[in-house]
Amino acid sequence: MTASASTHTLGGMNTIEVRELVHFTTVADALHFGAAASSLGISQPPLSRSIARLERRLGFTLFHRTARRISLTPAGDVFLADCRRLLADMDGAIRRAQRVGKSASLTLAARPGAGQRVLTELLRSYAERSGSGPVELLYCYDEVAALHTGAADVALMCATSTINGLELLELGDERPVAALPAGHRLAARSSLAMADLHRLPEFSVPLPNEPLDAIVDRVAHGQLVVVVGEGVADRLGAAVTAVPVVDYPITHLVLAWPADQAHAPRAGLVRTAQGLPRPGRN
Repeated sequence: MTASASTHTLGGMNTIEVRELVHFTTVADALHFGAAASSLGISQPPLSRSIARLERRLGFTLFHRTARRISLTPAGDVFLADCRRLLADMDGAIRRAQRVGKSASLTLAARPGAGQRVLTELLRSYAERSGSGPVELLYCYDEVAALHTGAADVALMCATSTINGLELLELGDERPVAALPAGHRLAARSSLAMADLHRLPEFSVPLPNEPLDAIVDRVAHGQLVVVVGEGVADRLGAAVTAVPVVDYPITHLVLAWPADQAHAPRAGLVRTAQGLPRPGRN
């Protein structure tokens, strides 16, 4: 069999096709050949043959099969985790290459509620830069994963310990504030402690997985109280009040990007960020 863009050979092993890995992960998710075939848009017999061919090439059984059900073997369970990672890495490589090859645009990942003031200034300054292209914002709650999978080219994020393989540029500190409805009994306080917030039934430690505007609307309607970065204050409006929280950790903001990938638009964004003032570090 001739190797192609859809195949890969490992250490003398018979060639394994990417589509076989996709077939395997789909069956493993469904644990039903008929349902997996329907999901893939093919009939069941060729799917069964594909899995059998993959098992022959690997030299071990992936599924226990009975007349009523199938289940993963221990080897299949281990292989599944690695297959997911390999397919995600391949998908990320394609996405990154497509964005570099197609245009001068870039995608920036950011977490709702963190670094909004820095983000606004960064985008404004970058737009004024000669030759700059469009920036697409991707709001998410796992910026590191967005970078590693290729969903984003660069991320504005909190400094964390899970930064292997990333370059970092410190952007400064951001202090925490509680976002409260303007008429709330705590909104007139000069500062709050976390103990004050934990007594509120509407308080949520994790931010809801929603856009920032939706979070602000829920706070304004008295449905939610959250801790966000002080930069969000510019977007709260008259219906929401920001009160400093004295015993919540300060956020250390960084710009992060994959260390081993050249990307001209991102390099321009990084140079722009290097010229910005550093909040909390002056």
